[in-house]
Amino acid sequence: MAKKKDDDQKVVADNRKARHLYFIDSTLEAGLQLMGSEVKSLRTGKANIAESYAFAKDGEIFLVNSYIPEYTMANRFNHEPRRVRKILVRKTEARKLRAAVQREGMTLIPLRVYFNLKGIAKIELGLAKGKKLHDKRETEKARDWARDKARLMRVKG
Repeated sequence: MAKKKDDDQKVVADNRKARHLYFIDSTLEAGLQLMGSEVKSLRTGKANIAESYAFAKDGEIFLVNSYIPEYTMANRFNHEPRRVRKILVRKTEARKLRAAVQREGMTLIPLRVYFNLKGIAKIELGLAKGKKLHDKRETEKARDWARDKARLMRVKG
């Protein structure tokens, strides 16, 4: 039996609120340009991307407001915890994302940061559109109904 893709990756930070606050249209896996102390700090698993977002500028994509704590052993070669980090994507991908953000009013939201099988830090970006309050309520109703339905099916056999 083959392993699932998620089992092979070590997830460092997960943005669980993103699926509640946004309709995720499509996702994209990209690399992150990090300093050595940032990679070591990520391996400890204490990063936070809950309040971060990405934006396009001059044909490049940047990640803003992501928190990677300082690595205590790095001393003077440490990094700033909330610095702007470059997201590594191809130029054509960056152009498509920028067009979607400008024309359609969408947002680039980081969904999770993880290490792939080769040990390289990756970020999963979602092209998203914001939900209104009534959309959030409908999503919650559908989730509750699915849970109740599954419970009833289990009880009745």
